[in-house]
Amino acid sequence: MRNIKTYYTAIQSFLQVSRCHRVHSSPAWKLFSTCTSAPKVCIVGGGPAGFYTAQHLLRARSDVVVDIFERLPVPFGLVRFGVAPDHPEVKNVINTFTQTAQHERCFFHGNVNVGVDVSVEELKKAYHAVVLCYGAEGNRSLGIAGENLAGVLSARDFVGWYNGLPSMKELDPDLSCETVVILGQGNVALDIARILLTPLNLLTKTDITQHALEALAASRVRRVLIVGRRGPLQIACTIKEVREMINLPCTTADLFPTDFEGIAETLKDLPRPRKRLTELMMKALKKEDVGQEVSKRWAFRFLRSPLEVIPDQDGKRAAGIRLAVNKIEGSGEEAGALPTGQMEDLECGMVISSIGYKSLSVDPSVPFDACTATVPNDTGRVEHTAGLYCSGWVKRGPTGVIATTMNDSFETARILLKDIDSGTLNLSINKAGSSEITALLKTRGVRSVSFSEWEKINTEEVRHGEAVGKPREKILDVKEMLEVAWS
Repeated sequence: MRNIKTYYTAIQSFLQVSRCHRVHSSPAWKLFSTCTSAPKVCIVGGGPAGFYTAQHLLRARSDVVVDIFERLPVPFGLVRFGVAPDHPEVKNVINTFTQTAQHERCFFHGNVNVGVDVSVEELKKAYHAVVLCYGAEGNRSLGIAGENLAGVLSARDFVGWYNGLPSMKELDPDLSCETVVILGQGNVALDIARILLTPLNLLTKTDITQHALEALAASRVRRVLIVGRRGPLQIACTIKEVREMINLPCTTADLFPTDFEGIAETLKDLPRPRKRLTELMMKALKKEDVGQEVSKRWAFRFLRSPLEVIPDQDGKRAAGIRLAVNKIEGSGEEAGALPTGQMEDLECGMVISSIGYKSLSVDPSVPFDACTATVPNDTGRVEHTAGLYCSGWVKRGPTGVIATTMNDSFETARILLKDIDSGTLNLSINKAGSSEITALLKTRGVRSVSFSEWEKINTEEVRHGEAVGKPREKILDVKEMLEVAWS
């Protein structure tokens, strides 16, 4: 495969200095035409948005060359570091991403931190188009007193800890408490609740990190409360995650019947997905735990908003959380939550904030809306910045599932291709692409990781996993990743 790439690069270099006659009748002739140079596209971010954007570009044109730059030495972003370890079927998309990365006109460059090692302006000089796909690496703040106490964590950090995100390897959450409160009722919140309550023997066969397994083995957590500001008809998770919670062995749901009063009469008017989800929660109200010993419990707490984290006597650790009691204003998906003036205190030893991730500004030269934590854009075209595009969470915010990101990324790719066809992107100017950036990085002492070098890391992780009966044991340290990649 690398020989093919080397051959392709040589042909491109030769053709770009040759003279030719423009032939419109055959799209394939674009590859051999130097009246316009082959489009060179740089993608910033090696997660789902980056790979889906690359996939669409490569399939749509036979001449486009795509370089993917990723901050970490390993690809796949949230598929690797965000998807729950007990959801291996969701990670199968990695097979598709691998095919894209091995395409003869696609090149992966790991261990390159755009905005630090190389600027976006430098990328724009080397490429006809730059697509920002770097996701959401920040945490949304609760904005309440006590959120900086020990025992208060963000969902992003906690998920990164059990999924092997290098920056979270030292997190060491204290699981010695009995009750954990999770703020937010989306799929990530339920993933965390499920990991905290799942019997250990079911996790040992997943790719969860060994240090997380050891911490969960010693965990004293027996109850998880999942708090949301609105009601059961506005809950943000999907039916799959709720069903998994209901079916957890040795675990029961403590739902309040009063939360569902009057809802049965509205079921017939609900959209089918919402109706099925609501019916499932109502069924959980009546479920009897026959034939199993119940040792752990979980519950939704609706119509509650966090006011402050209550400290322990020393004032250093979380000992509880004070919640405002809300009421619903309006109906359906657009219903709002209004405070009633009442409050409720919940005792707990850990609070996990799952109110959403947020994107960060990658480079001062790139427009950024701090309020929405997105790059301002029109269907993927970055506003007031020719040749710059975005897709994924940095484009629309941290919402949706992987399929949502796929559709969103395809949209951005189509817009970029439209700009090529219309001449908005000027292909008459030859761009050096990766050769220019690689030379620049070399002068700065930065060495990238190719996809074949990532495959060395992958092989090592799988080997370590097989030794303990797991699909893989992730390498947690970046330095160790690089040693394996460059060995």
